[in-house]
Amino acid sequence: MDWEVVIGLETHVELATKTKIFCSCTTAFGGAPNTHCCPVCTGMPGTLPVMNKKVLEYATKASLALNCEVTRYCKFDRKNYFYPDLPKAYQISQLYLPIGRNGRVPITVGSEEKVIRIHELHMEEDAGKLVHDNWIDQTRADYNRCGVPLIEIVTEPDFRSADEVIAYLEKLRSTLEYLGVSDCKMQEGSLRCDVNLSVRPMGSVDFGTRTEMKNLNSFKAIARAIRYEARRQQELIEMDHRQVVQETRRWDDNKDASFSMRSKENAQDYRYFPEPDIPPMELSEEYLAQLKASLPEMAEVKKARYMKDFGLPEYDAGLLTGTKALADFFEETVTLGAPPKEVSNWMMAELLRTLKEKSMEPKDMLFAPETLAAIIKLVAEGKLNRNTASKVFSAVFDDNADPMAYVKEHGLEQISDTGLVESTVASILAANASQVEEYRGGKQKVFGFLVGQCMRALKGKADPKVVNEVLRKQLNG
Repeated sequence: MDWEVVIGLETHVELATKTKIFCSCTTAFGGAPNTHCCPVCTGMPGTLPVMNKKVLEYATKASLALNCEVTRYCKFDRKNYFYPDLPKAYQISQLYLPIGRNGRVPITVGSEEKVIRIHELHMEEDAGKLVHDNWIDQTRADYNRCGVPLIEIVTEPDFRSADEVIAYLEKLRSTLEYLGVSDCKMQEGSLRCDVNLSVRPMGSVDFGTRTEMKNLNSFKAIARAIRYEARRQQELIEMDHRQVVQETRRWDDNKDASFSMRSKENAQDYRYFPEPDIPPMELSEEYLAQLKASLPEMAEVKKARYMKDFGLPEYDAGLLTGTKALADFFEETVTLGAPPKEVSNWMMAELLRTLKEKSMEPKDMLFAPETLAAIIKLVAEGKLNRNTASKVFSAVFDDNADPMAYVKEHGLEQISDTGLVESTVASILAANASQVEEYRGGKQKVFGFLVGQCMRALKGKADPKVVNEVLRKQLNG
């Protein structure tokens, strides 16, 4: 039987406010356990929450950027459930009147374009974190994360493959980073995704029984989890002739498998009711107009501008604008006077390769636009050839060292003495007489060998273009 996979996503995004959603505790990542919390975010009796206005601003901006209908009159609800990392035994969230609804996110997978529908976007507070210590066989609660502001973005079940899910998440991450509402660091839990997945016979219009997968902390893990769970459900139905159970499952990346955690709750299980301690919020047209006017240039518009103003190929412009940190780096380097196409070439070749090798995000690197601009200038002035400049790039990348200081310290400045190049080429030709005869006999491949010998003798510090010209002149002379 041919099966179709049906997927919906629930994405939790930590907002980049300095303080929590209902109190003044810091939202900084890390810190000793239970040092970033107070009676309000730990739910002590007699405390009252106060809404952080910045959270409302960020949530509204995200709703606008994701093409949602912004709810002018919205409020919070109380979601009742008990977990050890939620000390007050309920979560302040939004069910009945979320801040955003009916959004649309266009994605491209290969040559196919598709629109993913957003069911809703709502604000809520985060819970704490359970820390498991296998050595002493204990689980401890860290409440630092309690009250950190979240937006939860819930899609319709519009995905049909892992590739579509990753394309959507990359688009979502890019949008939120451009807005400045979140740093979206999955390794720190700033972007977390739960996958609701079911399978059905190809052509069927009825949904199958879905499972929800949690503990997905990377795009690779999400893709692997989707493929595993789709295969597990298909085999359960086809080979074991059993029904899929609606449940929440935990993904174990080390074991490349998911495991049952608990039966899946429905909305009625949480006994939602209006949050009595926080008044409703009414957004004016003037407020929304101000936020719309403050939205930055987004990736699609920036990409078109790079192609038009800087003459970049579509592929290059797409990669450079896909991540806000890369786009900022490109623009700052160009502002320093480096030619846009040259900056793009260096970033596409050297920078992206280095980031991939080091498994590093662009926003986490120390390497600065000023350093790349200096390297490009050294090449343009003839002080470095391209190959040596590439080595200098690699050498100064980690600690953002001064390129010129490194060049002088290691004696890498390009040889500008034409006489030295000419005498070196002459000695190489004299030492390789048989190869010279082969070249003059029509064997053109020998030329590359002779160039290599000349560059080696000059310790790689000569301009390859000059070496080529001198070598051809002496060979043909």
